[in-house]
Order: sequence, then structure tokens, then C-alpha cells
Amino acid sequence: MQQTWTRRNFLTTAAAAGAGLLAARQLGAAPTSFRRKKSLIGVPSRETFEQHQAAGFDGLESTVWECTPEAAAKDQQLAAEFGMRIHSVLRGWTDFNSPTADKVTQDIDSVKTALRACQGYGADALLLVPCRLLAQVALPKPEEFDIEFDDRTGHLTRVVAGDNEPYTGYLQAHNEAIDMARQALEQLIPTAEQTGVVIALENVWSNLWVLPALFAHFVRSFQTPWIQSYFDIGNHVKYASPEAWIEALGKTIVKLHVKDFKVDRAAPGGGEFVDIRDGDVNWPSVMRALDQIGYDGWLTIEGSGGLSLAEQSRRLDLILAGE
Repeated sequence: MQQTWTRRNFLTTAAAAGAGLLAARQLGAAPTSFRRKKSLIGVPSRETFEQHQAAGFDGLESTVWECTPEAAAKDQQLAAEFGMRIHSVLRGWTDFNSPTADKVTQDIDSVKTALRACQGYGADALLLVPCRLLAQVALPKPEEFDIEFDDRTGHLTRVVAGDNEPYTGYLQAHNEAIDMARQALEQLIPTAEQTGVVIALENVWSNLWVLPALFAHFVRSFQTPWIQSYFDIGNHVKYASPEAWIEALGKTIVKLHVKDFKVDRAAPGGGEFVDIRDGDVNWPSVMRALDQIGYDGWLTIEGSGGLSLAEQSRRLDLILAGE
């Protein structure tokens, strides 16, 4: 069965969903009440926890994954002294679609190390980017994507309306990435289960899984609680609205990165990342979308390094308040 999705599908669907939720609230439905927690990314240390606690943050996403479970446990004990928690670990990019078999094996082993570090930290999720587009191929512009994919395999069969011949290389590279990422992740599920740590897949600017339905299909295809999604709110504004991604990924979202993006209106597909609340993300609408799927987890700021910790915390409080 073919699934067909365009950028316009998601913008329209998300707008309708947000309007429906708002209408329900205006009719008297009480908003969902959550205790969402605030977090930053960083290296665990006494200084880090002192500064983050003083700014009003509740926890940390550690960038240190090449450590023993024992060392990680000591850092978690330190966090606890400040009433904080290391709730996740950022492993980041892997090359599961590398043409070099040894590189794939090396990255699989490194993720096992990271999962064990997560267990030591007491973290419940590991952020993982399963692969990136390695081939030098022609790519559609963000606004041109009009994809069809096979519901059984997740393979792309079309990326634009009309002639797809210019994108044959992209179709092939994308489908190889899907298969190789799946093979690697299936090898990691037993370690995830043993450590009690979810592998949370993040879709970044890798030119893979660029539309929500495609990525959601990949995540759900594993049919295991140990493979879920880590959604970055600002990463794909140029492809589809954050609300559309939230609706598509739904309950698979176990963690969130809070990031903003400013679209370049004069150059379709262009733009840049900016400090949170300075871009084009509609934060009240995003929070309504998170209410709708019942997300009650951590919100971790990524970027916004030009702001003080106190200002980052203040802006995140406004976002949490639906402003």
C-alpha cells in the first residue's frame, strides 16, 4: 500500500487539529494540567548543577556517553545533591548506513556503551540519530517534497510530483539508509531492554525522513517500547509545522528539544536557527499540540547559547505557560 504525503498535507492537518483543540477549550473543556520539567544539555559537574539549579532548571541531558556505568552513577549522585536529575543522554550521530562494515559495527558497539552509561545515570532515554545521507545526490527543495512510500517496507517510491528521474540517487540512498538503520537498531533492542533505556530516535538535518508520516512510520515499524522518538521542535520548520510532527509522532515522543527557527521568506527553504521565542515557531500552538497527545515529559533547550541561563529559563517558563 502506498502512503502519499506533501508538506501542505501536514500544514493543513496541523492547523485544523490546533483549531479543534482551541475550540474545545473555548466551549469550556478544561486544559490538561501537566508538570513538565525544564532541562539543558551539558557536561555533568558540580559547577554545571549549581548554575542550572540557580537558573531554575530541573535536570540535565548529558553529552558524556563514553563512560562507565559506575562513573555515570557518581554524576547522578552529584545531580541529586542539587535536587536535579540526569534524565537523558545525547549520543547523537551514528553512521549505521556506512558502506564500511567495521564502521557500522563500531557505532553499534558505541551505542551499547552509551545505553549502559544511561543506566548508570538513571536516565530513561538515549538520543540517537540513526544515520545521515552519505551519498552526494540531487535533492528536492523542502517545498517540493511530495512523497509516497511503501507501507510495508517504508521505502520511498516517490519524492516529488511528476518526474522523479533526477532523484533516483536520493531514492536509492534513502531506502538503503532505512534498511541499514533498521538492521542496526534491531541489534540494539536487547541491550535497550536489558538496561531499561529507550532508544529515542531524532530526525535532524540529515535529508532523511523529511516528512512526519515517513519518520513516524519508521519509528512505529519496530513495534517495541524500546524504540521511540525524540522530537526537536525547531528542526523541521522548513518542511512541516512542529504541530504536524507532534500529531504524527504522537505517543512515540518521549523527549523534546526546545529550539526555534526563523524562516527566510525571500528564499524558500532557507532560514536559520535563532534563540527560543525569536523565530517562527508558534509556541502556544505547539503546547496545545503537546497537550493533545498527553506529553508530560522533559523539555530540554538546545541552542540559545547567546542567552544567559536565567533568560533561557524565563523564556522556557513563558513557553510552558502557553505564551
